[in-house]
Amino acid sequence: MYSRRVGPGNASFRWSATWWQNPEALARIDALWRAWEHLRLDGATGSSTWWIEHADHHMPILLSTEGPFAKSEDSNKPGEPLPYMAPPEGLFSDMRVT
Repeated sequence: MYSRRVGPGNASFRWSATWWQNPEALARIDALWRAWEHLRLDGATGSSTWWIEHADHHMPILLSTEGPFAKSEDSNKPGEPLPYMAPPEGLFSDMRVT
């Protein structure tokens, strides 16, 4: 759902398909996910709160040319999802069963 044109060189944003290999990115994305799981249950303003207080804070840091993916060479085309490679099997526990 979150799409920005990313790439190396003069691109405004950076992203790595293997985001899960970067400790800062992993911590921020985990925080985003946990906040989403909590706020999605609020049918009134939960979604807006998540965007304003969480995504709008963390995503510019993650996508920054000075952020955790500053050296990434991954790219996409306008309108395409961020580059993605599936994490290794077993890296994340299934929270539905723990």
